[in-house]
Amino acid sequence: MSDMNSTPQAAALQELLDVIHALIAPDGCPWDREQTPLTMCDYLAEEAFELIEGIRSGDKAEAMEELGDVIFILIFIATLYEREKAFTLTESLKHITAKMIRRHPHVFADKHFKDTEEIWDNWEKTKRKENEGTKKKHVFDSLPKGLPPLLKAYRINSKAARNKFTWDSDEAVENQLKEEWTEWQDAMKAQDAAASEQEFGDYLFTLVELGRRKGIKANSALDFANQKFLGRFGKMEKLAEQRDLHINDMDLDAMNELWDEVKESE
Repeated sequence: MSDMNSTPQAAALQELLDVIHALIAPDGCPWDREQTPLTMCDYLAEEAFELIEGIRSGDKAEAMEELGDVIFILIFIATLYEREKAFTLTESLKHITAKMIRRHPHVFADKHFKDTEEIWDNWEKTKRKENEGTKKKHVFDSLPKGLPPLLKAYRINSKAARNKFTWDSDEAVENQLKEEWTEWQDAMKAQDAAASEQEFGDYLFTLVELGRRKGIKANSALDFANQKFLGRFGKMEKLAEQRDLHINDMDLDAMNELWDEVKESE
């Protein structure tokens, strides 16, 4: 194993690598020795969500800890691939480094772009060239199938826009949104459950694109809205308890009064 102790960061990475190699060694941890890249997928997803939660909560200590968990799993997976003689962590790191240099010629070469749109245009052209002869030769081939639907809608709209397949203006999107709303209402009035679901999906998809154009990521925005609701509801329950009341025993008007109190106190 090469000497990586030239800097504190490199030394910390080397220490982590040593721990991982000890875990999967013949006399290491029985559970760790049984793992494969495939079995680690769910753990990676779980830790990634925990990291996101830490970041969005603004808790830097939590973000630091969860970032470490994600890094551990990523390097653990890389080490498992190395054990299979598929590829090494070094090869993976060199691959991503070369890719980022290629895709940022305005930083690492003498290429100049007039705006962000030109940068993204070059990014897509570079990706297409990189993917020639692979299974990712089409625009959406690299889109992960397992993305949550709301996040996937944002990525679809974003990729379509980068390839110049989008509405000409924000106003055009707003008009489309109105049309989708009308179509959803018509389906609801017709009591057509299948059509109602489809039209509601079309409305959400278009709303995601309008948000994207305004610099809003729908998945993140909805997560913040969820957290805000949960926080307010929790405070509402505490208010009820302080008054010897229980939410389940209150009518809607009484709950709305508590809700308004919580909002006014923020």
